[in-house]
Amino acid sequence: MAYQWDSSLETGHVKIDNQHRQLIAALNNIIEASQKGKGSDEIFKTLDFLTGYTIMHFADEEKLQVEYDYPDYLVHKRYHNDFKATIGQLTERLRKEGPTEDMVRTVTSAVGDWLLNHIRGDDFRMAAFVKSRQEDVRNP
Repeated sequence: MAYQWDSSLETGHVKIDNQHRQLIAALNNIIEASQKGKGSDEIFKTLDFLTGYTIMHFADEEKLQVEYDYPDYLVHKRYHNDFKATIGQLTERLRKEGPTEDMVRTVTSAVGDWLLNHIRGDDFRMAAFVKSRQEDVRNP
């Protein structure tokens, strides 16, 4: 089970979309490493990258929201904070239980499903708002 990037995930904000692509690629790398038996070092290295990249990505999104005075900023930030806690808990569980195929599937499914839902919902709304504000600035 791999995650596929397609046009249904494009928010229209180039930087955010590129970061989303990287997050999905990292998820797929974890799945591939597990399926091909590349070992726990590769899985944990990629998971650490995914976690760090997620934190950086969320910071970029939140900066954009503040810059454009996004009205749902605090709610969006809370979703990010909750997810960072969740990914931390999942990573800890994976380290304790080991990167079995079932455990890797649990982690990647939880992360992947949350990410796709977040992109298609919260991020689409945020990107549409930012785009409308950018157009307002260009067309006073």
